[in-house]
Amino acid sequence: MSDSQSGTRVAIVDDMTIYNASAQKQQLLDALAVHDEFEIDLSAVAEIDTAGIQLLILVKREAGRLGKRAVLVAHSSAVREVVDFFNLAASFGDPMLIPAREG
Repeated sequence: MSDSQSGTRVAIVDDMTIYNASAQKQQLLDALAVHDEFEIDLSAVAEIDTAGIQLLILVKREAGRLGKRAVLVAHSSAVREVVDFFNLAASFGDPMLIPAREG
């Protein structure tokens, strides 16, 4: 976890798969317990499966329930692809920007 100009940022550095879900869940819920608002940096996520998507849904839902804000930022191409596949962009409510080098 690091502080960015806009507040606290949690960088997910491993794949968001069933194999990492438990540790990532704890990392994100810990951040949610401490901060009223934080960013979840997804730029290093090379692979994401349904466990990863479920985790993002959980964190966004819990943040809303607690009156807090968790913002998904810097979506990797893998994350964008899966979010698009499941048509979840509107549900998450965070802008998904495509870097110029990928466009």
